[in-house]
Amino acid sequence: MFGYSSDAGNIGSTPRTHWSRRSLLRTSAGLGTALLAGGALTSCSSRTSGATRVRLWSWLTGMDQYVAAFNSSQRDVHVELSVIAAGISGGYAQQTNAIRAHNAPDILHVEYQALPQIVTTGGLRDLSADVDDLAGGFLPAAWQSVRPGGKTWAVPMDFCPMAFFYRKDLFDRAGIQVPRTWADFRQAASAVRKVDREARITTFPLNDGAFLAGLAWQAGDPWWDIASDSWRVGIDGPGTMRVAEYWQDMIASGRAASGATGTQSWTSAMHHGRLWGMLGATWGVGMLQKSLPADKDRWAVAPLPGWADDPSTGVWGGSAFGVSAESEAPEAALTFLRWLSTDPAVPRIGAEVTFPSPAYLANREVARTTYADDYFAGAPIFDVLDEAATRVPEWTWGPTSLSAFATIADALGPVATGATTIPRALHEVQSSTVAAMRARGLAVTDGSRT
Repeated sequence: MFGYSSDAGNIGSTPRTHWSRRSLLRTSAGLGTALLAGGALTSCSSRTSGATRVRLWSWLTGMDQYVAAFNSSQRDVHVELSVIAAGISGGYAQQTNAIRAHNAPDILHVEYQALPQIVTTGGLRDLSADVDDLAGGFLPAAWQSVRPGGKTWAVPMDFCPMAFFYRKDLFDRAGIQVPRTWADFRQAASAVRKVDREARITTFPLNDGAFLAGLAWQAGDPWWDIASDSWRVGIDGPGTMRVAEYWQDMIASGRAASGATGTQSWTSAMHHGRLWGMLGATWGVGMLQKSLPADKDRWAVAPLPGWADDPSTGVWGGSAFGVSAESEAPEAALTFLRWLSTDPAVPRIGAEVTFPSPAYLANREVARTTYADDYFAGAPIFDVLDEAATRVPEWTWGPTSLSAFATIADALGPVATGATTIPRALHEVQSSTVAAMRARGLAVTDGSRT
């Protein structure tokens, strides 16, 4: 999956990072002395009834069951879970406000795309001295994702490479080959419309910037990177514009739909054959099973179509957990995080409540042997998704990723009516992102190709 390391063939290798600590310190505003307060965890802690109490905030499905299993497994640490809103739905604002108020929990839930932004608050403890012994056990792309600035700020839990979910029954009945490339995908989309003028092969979600980021990731075109101690922003880089032009044609020609995803009408369209596929990620396994239980044996999973012979894929989602810089129980917090990320009990529990997609390599094998793969037809889902997890190119998230997603959703909205195009909208997003970062006092190089 990796185009970023000379060890690309070894998924147990540790990827290099092109960020330096000095670069992050110079280019990330507001770090202050709190960012420097990391280092090895201390033994400072608060105890109740003989156990060290650890506060955790999370929105992860099944976290209550993970916490219950951990608490029952030992008596030294007791984790107290507070379920908060999902990150962009309020969770990140709540965590950031708590950091500023010096009242953050011991453990914070941080998706990979949000990690650099949370790091700039100074609210996370540098875990490098405490968890880097685990590095070789994780998917390299997941480990790289928790190391902005060359330091480890969180511990990965799950990782979500993209894939193509499709109605195998409809493809087989129509004699349409599952597309291997994006050129094949266009042809398949035309074939779907010949079979049913009301049907489409999939939806391009104009309301989700993370989806577009995943496709740009596959194209090997990072939106952010560090160059000469400044952030280089390239949201309208050549790889991304290739993606944009492709999907503009798919939408304008009527080969693909462009409505919002995650709605009841979208789910209904997939069930009734008006949508023959979904471009998603590993979370799509559990979503389809839960939302469309009657569609058992109709759906299958295939690799994300690639550009020509390039087998790369993108990533759309995944969670990690960091320790608060002001935690009074950092050792206890880390005891739980090590368990949450590496203990085989976790994917076994996950197999009962959702679809487990661990970032820890050994636990991917546990998930494979535990999860009941009885919903999908076609190739075993772990064969497809495990292969995808080894084909992720290098990518850097920036310190304004979350706000960029919102900007993208706003900019792409008029595409549905023809008032703008995806390429034109991304040029606007590039300009607004550069301006917003400079307004925050960040050193920024405009990497626009226009």
